Amino acid sequence: MRILICDDDKNIATQLQKYIMEFFKSMRLESPKIRCYNNGEALLSDADSKDIVFLDIEMPGLNGIYVGKKLKELNKNTIIFIITSYVEYLDDAMRFHVFRYLSKPIDKQRLFQNMKDAIQLYNSTTVKIPIETKQGIYTCTTSEIILIEAMGRTITIHTLNRDLIAKQNMEYWSKTLNMPCFFHTHRSFIVNMKYVTDFDHSLIHLYNDQYTAYLTKRKYSKFKNAFFLYLESTR
Repeated sequence: MRILICDDDKNIATQLQKYIMEFFKSMRLESPKIRCYNNGEALLSDADSKDIVFLDIEMPGLNGIYVGKKLKELNKNTIIFIITSYVEYLDDAMRFHVFRYLSKPIDKQRLFQNMKDAIQLYNSTTVKIPIETKQGIYTCTTSEIILIEAMGRTITIHTLNRDLIAKQNMEYWSKTLNMPCFFHTHRSFIVNMKYVTDFDHSLIHLYNDQYTAYLTKRKYSKFKNAFFLYLESTR
């Protein structure tokens, strides 16, 4: 993983780099490659992957709003944190789907919590998981999974590209897909909220109504709250 920090305040960049390394150590994760830049032009000239970017708004030359838009044009999956003291730029930043907004000075605990969410999002769009079938092993990212459906002992993984009959049981998938975008709505269904079209107290429609999943009535409120939180996190 590559993490880029772009801020003309050297103290902020140094502190942020220190906190990020502490976070990865506390989570027992492999340390990322971190590069620091003090202006937008230098950041955009970096030709390597940009998985997570911490971006200041007010910098010499290109401002953070322009740089953020360019980053999203180059790769829509780049996770962008805005770091600034100027809240008036928040609306502009949200227009290019900034992941989180962090105020200066950086709050360490808030950063750690937001980094947990960022890592989960990164894994859902880049890390492939194996689906074992009778025919062989297939792989896909979790973001490609629309829903998991159980009919008796038959577990069907509905993905964007195909439907697969998996050997792994629902308990396995419930543990594997333990991330904010997935919800175990019923003993027979796990849905990806990314593809939810609409829902009521008993049914969930997904992927432009191409799929339907059951929603246990006692889970309705919890699912509704989780869905609203998911939508808020993707704005």
